Amino acid sequence: MAPPVLTQTDCPSLKLLGRGKVRDLYASTTDDDALLFVATDRISAYDVIMRNGIPSKGRLLTALSLFWFDLLLPFSIPSDPSDPTSPPLEISHHVISSSLDSEPALGQYASQLEGRTMKVRKSEVVKVEAIVRGYITGSAWSEYKKHGTVHGMPVPAGLRESEKLPEPLFTPSTKADQGEHDENISIEQYETLVPAPLSQQIRAAALSIYTRAAEYAASRGIIIADTKLEFGILSPSSPHNPTPGTPRLILIDELLTPDSSRFWPAEGYAIGQGQASYDKQFVRDYLTSVGFDKNAEVGPELPEDVVRRTGEKYREAYRLLVGKEFEE
Repeated sequence: MAPPVLTQTDCPSLKLLGRGKVRDLYASTTDDDALLFVATDRISAYDVIMRNGIPSKGRLLTALSLFWFDLLLPFSIPSDPSDPTSPPLEISHHVISSSLDSEPALGQYASQLEGRTMKVRKSEVVKVEAIVRGYITGSAWSEYKKHGTVHGMPVPAGLRESEKLPEPLFTPSTKADQGEHDENISIEQYETLVPAPLSQQIRAAALSIYTRAAEYAASRGIIIADTKLEFGILSPSSPHNPTPGTPRLILIDELLTPDSSRFWPAEGYAIGQGQASYDKQFVRDYLTSVGFDKNAEVGPELPEDVVRRTGEKYREAYRLLVGKEFEE
């Protein structure tokens, strides 16, 4: 029997700060400098939330993010990435705890929150999506076919769909508000929105995370075609800042999940065509088949087989990457 689907949390004694496409955000009950991220089973496509969700999806995303956080962070980059000899800057993540025991008031909502909740350091979100592409696909392929560029950057001629790029590309986009659509931007636009050296630090950190994650995933039979990362700035006065008095760059939100990344099975990979994937491709294919309006405010009810097959793909990706079955 499939577990119940949680598309919206209901925790009346907690202070709800907002709801995103997947996560519900609450104030911490014990720490003014922390937040509670709760991953629901909501699923979106084309920035539109569907009417129904995928059973246990939120718990799986949380477990996979925690796996990657532990595997890849912390790490260091040069504080001035243009100068490799500059002092090191340690990049850590925002998670304080994933245990409900860290917030005693959460126990009454354990049936909703268990396995879905991360207590995280409060930070100022950098309003840019840090996207790294290792293969040419999706919107990058569409742009390349028309203009021979990716996010306005020249890339070698003669590339074919799904081909590995000579080196990973940092291709930022705007971070749109709920109900709006992210937009690809050029490096010049990015550097206007995010001044140096922060822009350089985010780029270096994102490329480091992608490169190391892609190498690990390849050893597990998965190609990470691209991924989307988000960063925040810890306040100089935050008690969670390891360098008090100085703003601190950290990695926030989720990390390297089927929601934020394109995972392809290495077996069967072939250049010159689209690839099978461990993500919400079944959802996108269904929406295309019914002529879905990408500007709609709410998505349709997904058929049972689309829900089931999407859940199976997410669990398969988890099993391959983590090395064990996901526990429902």
